[in-house]
Amino acid sequence: MSRYSDLDRPPLSEQALNRALLRPGALWTGVTVVDSTGSTNADLARAAREGAGEGAVLVAEEQTAGRGRLGRAWGAPARAGLTFSILLRPAVPVAALGWLPLLFGVAAASAVRRLAEVDVRLKWPNDLLIGERKLAGVLAERTGDAVVIGMGLNVLLKPEELPVETGTSLAVEEAACLDRDPLLRATLREIDVHYREWTEAGGDADACGLRAAYQASCATIGRRVRVELPGGAALTGLATGVDTAGQLQVDTGAGTTALSAGDVVHVRPAA
Repeated sequence: MSRYSDLDRPPLSEQALNRALLRPGALWTGVTVVDSTGSTNADLARAAREGAGEGAVLVAEEQTAGRGRLGRAWGAPARAGLTFSILLRPAVPVAALGWLPLLFGVAAASAVRRLAEVDVRLKWPNDLLIGERKLAGVLAERTGDAVVIGMGLNVLLKPEELPVETGTSLAVEEAACLDRDPLLRATLREIDVHYREWTEAGGDADACGLRAAYQASCATIGRRVRVELPGGAALTGLATGVDTAGQLQVDTGAGTTALSAGDVVHVRPAA
């Protein structure tokens, strides 16, 4: 079957994306679009180990072994979503690297909110939500001095195609923009701006305004949450903010705990 046979899900043009995004002084050095791969994160991590430079972008029309946070599977029909990864080599203190996936989430939410005209919020650390339904997931992985960050954004998926029951897509939400090309361009341009400001500030999320921008976009802050921690323990309390390291601050009633990892569940208020 030709990749052009489903006109409701047209393919992305690698040539058009490179023309639009590769500019003097821009972060992006090359956009590669492949029909199918196992994992864009795994492919770029391999390229990073082989010496690939900062600014590489890998987009897959279909991903057969996609992974979300905590090792969960993440997939979508071919050309129904935006599945891509970026390669960064930030010259900032190691302690600041935890901000990168949050930065990616802020940039992606801002781009989608502007083009699609939907109220996209973030669930800590970096899931994109519409209401309480998951629109996209972000996964960051370190490889030496490089960081690879990938996102799977549901664009054209029908309700029966969603990877999780609690998911949604821009098509389901009847968003103003369902064209994957401008959505990808806008997201990458937003990442470029935020990344440049963050690196120029030496990874200081307060100095560049990243922490304020994240907290303004985060649906988790101000909510009662249950956080399932690595190892099987859980913690319940009120999410009050994120600290200077990007950790979630949770007031348990017996004090405030800062969490660097965990699976957050927004707890519905009691009737």
